[in-house]
Amino acid sequence: MSEKRRVLIADDIHECIIPLLENEGYETVYSPSIDRSALLKVISDFEGLIIRSKTSVDQALIDAAHKLEFVARAGAGMDKVDIDYLNSKGIKALNAPEGNRDALGEHAVGMLLSLLHRIDHGNDQVSHGKWERESNRGIELGDKIVGVYGVGNMGMSFAKKLQGFDCKVLGYDAFKKDYSNAFIQETDLEIFMDQVEILSIHVPLNEGTEYLFDHDYLSRFKSLKILMNTARGEILASNALVQSLKERKLFGAALDVLENERLEKLVATEQEDFTYLQQHPNVIITPHVGGWTYESYRRISEVIVRKIADLD
Repeated sequence: MSEKRRVLIADDIHECIIPLLENEGYETVYSPSIDRSALLKVISDFEGLIIRSKTSVDQALIDAAHKLEFVARAGAGMDKVDIDYLNSKGIKALNAPEGNRDALGEHAVGMLLSLLHRIDHGNDQVSHGKWERESNRGIELGDKIVGVYGVGNMGMSFAKKLQGFDCKVLGYDAFKKDYSNAFIQETDLEIFMDQVEILSIHVPLNEGTEYLFDHDYLSRFKSLKILMNTARGEILASNALVQSLKERKLFGAALDVLENERLEKLVATEQEDFTYLQQHPNVIITPHVGGWTYESYRRISEVIVRKIADLD
């Protein structure tokens, strides 16, 4: 009998992943608290590595992984994984955007509706004993033009969930073509920047998108009033967002991610920008939980195991 291939799970993953992997013939080692030095020492014993956001898969780790056949990211973003170097070593890189795309789509719609209809603001007032109708007058989504910047799993999920609101949804993607369907219309960047009133960012973080949305780029959007970012914080420069809000070029923003999410370690300029956003009446911020639901936690593991099984 051939020896079972071993998989190291180096982050917190739904418990269902262990029996699912074992059913596929893998021996699993679940070590979610393993640190970097320990990981470097043991990684050569494993054919597979499963991570989430804690673990960086860089050249040093890859070079130490002499038997590694795949790295699986239990989630969507691959910005902490050196995919090019993995490819050069013949190691497969997997992720599971299908697992949390519905959660992310719902969360984005929820933030947008909360912002337009001042749900969070109204709830806060009532919780403090205030009953004010006029200051909580809402804005309808129905006649607005929503732009989806990056039409992958997350962007398409958001667009699909906007069905029923009678808004027009435009899509722009630098790398995809011919994706128009019943709930999104493909367009070029010029038309996109000219017409979009509500912009939702759904591109991965890489060298081409890091700080792509700076003040100059935002100023190219002629009709933009609301900016949403549920992708990665480093794609949108916080100071550019703050400047656009101060200039009243933007009405508001909905953010599930920040440029620096370690709030206890913000430098002075970062703290100033964060405080402004935190106190702005038309800004909603959630703590990077857009794709993080009870359902997605399990589904991500199921997707990852299916993709690992398909490698054979």
